[in-house]
Amino acid sequence: MRKTFVMVFLVILMTFTLFSQEVIKIGMNFELTGPVSGYGQMSRDGVLLANKLKPTVNIGGKEIKVEVVAVDNKSDKAEAANAIRRLIDHEKVVAVIGPATSSAALAAASIAEERQIPMVVNTATNPLVAQNKKYVFRTCFEDTLQGALLATFAWEELGAKNVAIMIDVAQDYVVGLANYFEKAFEQFGGTYFTEFYTTGDQDFTAQLTDALSKNPDAIFMPGYYAEIALICKQARDLGFTGPMFAGDGADAPELIQIGGEYVEGVSYTTYFHEDADLSPATKPFVEAYQKEYNRRADAFGALAYDAYMVIVNAIESAQSTDPVKIRDALAKTKNFPGVAGTITYPEGSGNPIKPAVINMVENGQFVFRTVIKPSM
Repeated sequence: MRKTFVMVFLVILMTFTLFSQEVIKIGMNFELTGPVSGYGQMSRDGVLLANKLKPTVNIGGKEIKVEVVAVDNKSDKAEAANAIRRLIDHEKVVAVIGPATSSAALAAASIAEERQIPMVVNTATNPLVAQNKKYVFRTCFEDTLQGALLATFAWEELGAKNVAIMIDVAQDYVVGLANYFEKAFEQFGGTYFTEFYTTGDQDFTAQLTDALSKNPDAIFMPGYYAEIALICKQARDLGFTGPMFAGDGADAPELIQIGGEYVEGVSYTTYFHEDADLSPATKPFVEAYQKEYNRRADAFGALAYDAYMVIVNAIESAQSTDPVKIRDALAKTKNFPGVAGTITYPEGSGNPIKPAVINMVENGQFVFRTVIKPSM
């Protein structure tokens, strides 16, 4: 009888221990549905791969499981704010990755700051996302840098002197990137003019007709992939034969799926290409991604992978699950070997200074063209 009681007690004790093991939660606030769901889905896949390869953190000699929890922000600003509240209040995460887009990230960033929860965005490039914030970091460059690099590319590589800019007035990212491009392009001596549209528009004939009447050397599209694809098609149908280029919003397979032959030759800035030699960590990541998903690695996934890895590195550096201590360790990150390039946060800033990769659509594929390094 006593032996049976002891055995039952041990089983209960083991079960209790199993279910009471510590788990650290990291949240994902991504655009998994809605107009830019391609970005969020690619980002999520990068985090899931990182978690598979690095499923625990070592604190005090003990391996603690890391669980990633995803909440869909539905490509909506208000939902992005709701998502981060849910992750903090209900899931009790110690850090959040995402959102992937600037408008959603702007909505979430103030909440992360107020609640003192580290938030690492993978591809939200608008400078306001991290401006004057202690708890918001990026693994990508930000748009003041991207705008300058795009201006350099347009002037030096494309030989463009007069550029038409197609601006989506509903997106903070687009308006901001266009503004930074304009300032940098003027410094080269270039001229530009602007045409405006709103997310979801399908007909750009009026704007393009007006633009082509002003004889642009090139058309710059600092928007998102769906509208970029349609703009390319309609511009070519109207007879424009010059170069068309874009920012990182073009970097999604849907660009080619929607645009087909009309996006051939489009160049764009991004953060990653598997053929670009960005870091010693790049090749192992590319091989692991191909094995896991049976497709080529993309920039959104690569930077989300880096976001997860830089957070778990900070947790181990802090030897703590306290979000404030994790934030402090993140701020001290130096020469971290990210798959999309080395990550160092300058003092007082969550913005790493990184080069831009230029890709081009060629024969229905995203082909690596060159790397443009910042002069700063």
